[in-house]
Amino acid sequence: MQTFRILALATAASTILAASPARADEGDPAKVVVRGDSILRVEPNVAFITLAIESRNTNPREAQQSNAKTSDAVLAKLRGAKLGEKAVRTLAYSLQEEFDYEKGERRSRGYVARNQIEVRVDDIARVGEIIDLATGSGATSVGGLAFDVKERRELERDALREAVADGRKRAQAAAAGAGTKIGRLLTIEQQGASAPTPPRPMFRGAVAMSAKAPPPPIEGGEIEISASVRITAELE
Repeated sequence: MQTFRILALATAASTILAASPARADEGDPAKVVVRGDSILRVEPNVAFITLAIESRNTNPREAQQSNAKTSDAVLAKLRGAKLGEKAVRTLAYSLQEEFDYEKGERRSRGYVARNQIEVRVDDIARVGEIIDLATGSGATSVGGLAFDVKERRELERDALREAVADGRKRAQAAAAGAGTKIGRLLTIEQQGASAPTPPRPMFRGAVAMSAKAPPPPIEGGEIEISASVRITAELE
């Protein structure tokens, strides 16, 4: 069962009292403008692994053929791991000529064919196993690892509700400090929302893990889902 904790952030000088008594007499009511914040800290339940399969050859066609063969082997292993429907997708494919520079002269080192794929893992405990499986079957690098939560939209709405509640309490506190209280809320503006955790680089370059190495220990930890609002409330 997934659990989460709610943390309301205190923002220094976030409360602004607006509208002078003179303006209030003219029909523009006194207002208080505050910011409300909320953070949900949740355990991730899905991971995204970025893998690359690279093949080099002096002949571009042979580099492509070698890459296709290795990619097929990696994809077959991943399909056999029963990761679920559409768990693997291609991110990019490229064929490039590489060069060395010596004494001002450019010399070809051959061609590199690169197939970059993303693997979705719905069981965090299997992330290390899947990385080991992919590198052991031909993946030459692990470019990144990102964690997320499947219920992100619902949790973002929860965070937004908490941010509004936090803003209302701040408005009430500001009004109480001014010897009055708030009336209706005039505006609620969402200031921003958290984005999925970006991929973290794990193995740079085209350095493969040893096929005999044990699966790397992977810990999902916690991710944050935040919301922030700007609230304008009428002062009574």
